[in-house]
Amino acid sequence: MRSLPPAPTPRNGACAIRDVKAQRTAQRYRTVDKIAIVALSVTLLLGGCTSGNGENHDTSMPATVSSSAAGMVTSAPLETATSAETLPVYWLGHSNDEVFLYREFRSSTNADEPIVAALRTMMSEKPLDPDHFTLWNSPSRLGASISAKNVITVDVSADAFGQKVDTGLAQRSIAQLVYTATAAAAMAGLVDTTTPIQVSVLVDGHTGYNAFGEVSLDKPLTRNPDFVAPIWIIDPAQGSTYKKVPLKVTGQGVSPTGTLSWQLSLVNDGKVSRDYLSGTVNIPAGPNELGEFTFSLVPPPGSYELSIFINDPMLPGRKIGIDSKLVTIATP
Repeated sequence: MRSLPPAPTPRNGACAIRDVKAQRTAQRYRTVDKIAIVALSVTLLLGGCTSGNGENHDTSMPATVSSSAAGMVTSAPLETATSAETLPVYWLGHSNDEVFLYREFRSSTNADEPIVAALRTMMSEKPLDPDHFTLWNSPSRLGASISAKNVITVDVSADAFGQKVDTGLAQRSIAQLVYTATAAAAMAGLVDTTTPIQVSVLVDGHTGYNAFGEVSLDKPLTRNPDFVAPIWIIDPAQGSTYKKVPLKVTGQGVSPTGTLSWQLSLVNDGKVSRDYLSGTVNIPAGPNELGEFTFSLVPPPGSYELSIFINDPMLPGRKIGIDSKLVTIATP
């Protein structure tokens, strides 16, 4: 590993982080589709500099996934039981020309039971990563219950559906609710994870509501693996600072070969300046299986963007399913 001088810490604020991600997105697409670059980069830049859940994010998305990463995730295992004080929350997020589901772990800060607490966070708060977003509005009423048949019933007020979106994003938003509710229930030990879990969504106490004007909530729902991101970085968290190395990287992913590529790039003045390290990591679950991965890095103090992706075998240089995080290694 070649020694490089420490990189300055990027300027504070979501806009600086968004600048980095927009710049990298444009670089990835320059040789693929110039029109897509402009549209996506503008969306990313605007999304980080405004307030409110879902404001200025995409309102149009195909009803079915169509990118090179589509169909890679064929099953979506439930989370395992852990501390009830940790909330799993799913968000929507960009990867290449698609929008997928990404999970964050949050600390519980209210007295709600776990399912309601996780859903309230999903609908009312902002994700930690500014590249993620939600199209839900904060509801005036929200409740949840679980039947003996492993059916979670969520009852939410109609004001949660204030955003105007198309079928594709409406489907992803409903999937976001299903994943968050089932994850919270599983982690809190409230459901039998050995049998299928369904989620029934009521709106103001009634079934059959047309969610976002696009999706009828007329029957119980289960996890749809099509919308799960093929790669996501669990640690380090976006914008985190570490005072010690090695930097342990953990995440979840799937690839046709069972191998993912990673890249660590220096960040100067809020912009990616140059690549510093790169390599590969194996997914122990094997080819075409969604599983966790881990590896360690020992970079010198500085600010970095860590990216993990699948190399497209059909188009050398194109990165599929990419996820990235900004991280700072502080001087001891």
